[in-house]
Amino acid sequence: MLIIIGVIALVVGVVAGKMFFAKNTKQEVEDADAKAQVIIKEAELRAETIKKEKQVEAKEKFVQLKEQFDSEILERNKKIVESEARAKQKELSIQQKEASIIQKETSITQKESSLDKQIKEQDSIKENLAKQAAENNAIKENLNKQIEQVNLQKVQFEKHEQEHQQRLEAVAGLTAEQAKAQLVEAMKAAAHTQGLVLQQEIIEDAKLKANKEARKIVIQTIQRTAAEQTIENTVSVFNLETDEIKGQIIGREGRNIRALEAATGVDLIVDDTPEAIVLSSFDPLRREIARLSLQRLIADGRIHPARIEEVVEKTRKQLEEQVLEIGERTVIELGIHGLHKELVRMIGRMRFRSSYGQNLLMHSRETANLCGIMAAELGLNPKLAKRAGLLHDIGKVPDEETELSHALLGAKLAEKYGEHPSIVNAIGAHHDEMEMLFVISPIVQACDAISGARPGARREIMQQYIQRIKDLETLAQGYKGVEKAYAIQAGRELRVIVEADKVTDSDSDKLSFEIAQQIQTEMTYPGQIKVTVIREKRAVNIAR
Repeated sequence: MLIIIGVIALVVGVVAGKMFFAKNTKQEVEDADAKAQVIIKEAELRAETIKKEKQVEAKEKFVQLKEQFDSEILERNKKIVESEARAKQKELSIQQKEASIIQKETSITQKESSLDKQIKEQDSIKENLAKQAAENNAIKENLNKQIEQVNLQKVQFEKHEQEHQQRLEAVAGLTAEQAKAQLVEAMKAAAHTQGLVLQQEIIEDAKLKANKEARKIVIQTIQRTAAEQTIENTVSVFNLETDEIKGQIIGREGRNIRALEAATGVDLIVDDTPEAIVLSSFDPLRREIARLSLQRLIADGRIHPARIEEVVEKTRKQLEEQVLEIGERTVIELGIHGLHKELVRMIGRMRFRSSYGQNLLMHSRETANLCGIMAAELGLNPKLAKRAGLLHDIGKVPDEETELSHALLGAKLAEKYGEHPSIVNAIGAHHDEMEMLFVISPIVQACDAISGARPGARREIMQQYIQRIKDLETLAQGYKGVEKAYAIQAGRELRVIVEADKVTDSDSDKLSFEIAQQIQTEMTYPGQIKVTVIREKRAVNIAR
């Protein structure tokens, strides 16, 4: 019974415990669900917040990436544009080179055709000479036969002469030696007179032919050379986009313009001229450095003394490279090889020098072409003459100032850099400061005068020109017997009219020579001056 009651009590306890436990468990589950709902709501809110933050971060990242991508695209586009520009520039350069090559090929073809014509002419001349040689041989044989006949006649004549001489000695009462001496004296006097007349005729004929031939060669040479009008000034005008840039160039209290003038050695004139600045200097090289430096400074926009010195120095170095390139291009175009590098550089410097307004490089090139043509006409070495003509004024562009004249200095430089003695002599003697020892020396002198004296080649100040004309006429009027004197043809000819009763014909020749010598020693002039003395004799009578 107890056991049953215990079992029942145990069962009742277990059931009651389960019911109590189930009630507590349900309460806990409900509490857990409530907490879970709160946690879920908080998690959703936090997730929404995190989502928004990530979206903002994603948008910012997208904007940054887009900006970076845009900048990379712009940079790539810029590089592409620059590459296209370089490609176009290279293409243009190639086209120019192709045009130059085509031009050179055309020139070579023309020269080849000219050489073929000359070869054909020489072949025809050789054939004519061969024919003339055959004819000369035939004539020589005939002459030998005639000489044999003359010798036979001479023997017979000597026999007759001896018989005749004996008869004459018997008739005249003189020996053959005495008669011979008298005859020799008489013939000597007659031969001397006749020889003087013949000598004068030969001299006059030689002068006439020489002058005619010389004129022919000079005229042909001038006609075959294309001359350029190259008058240069001592100022350059630099154009500006606006007048506002003038203030930047001048700078505060003029410090920029002073720095630019000090660095370049050029005077900058800033006046009321609209949108322009004047660069003034007698040295064209300095003017070019100033012009290029000013152009770069304005394009850069940074204009101050330190920047000015930097740009001027950089421009000077680049211009030196350009000078060397000009010299190399000149010697290549003229077909001159083996020149020392320093001489090539000096030739390039000639581009920025002028003489009486004539560009020195153009003058030297023109002289070189004239020398080559004239040397070819005379049967001399045209390459050597052309080389001497190009270098004849090299003494005008020295690196350092010297007291020597440009001719002697040029000869010294040519000798220093290993030029041929004939070229050294031609350079030093083209103003008669050295004795002419080679044939090309007078050719260089003549071609220098032709290039400098041609119309339009050089510029002369009007006052100096008028003064030179007056000095010429005054010099001629200072001689005795001169009635009037006129300088004509822009001072290249002086005509002197003399009084016929005071000056004879022989005195006229002497007077012309003396006036020419005095002009040569006392005056400075381009080219040459011809002196013509005119003597007129008028006999007037009146029939009544």
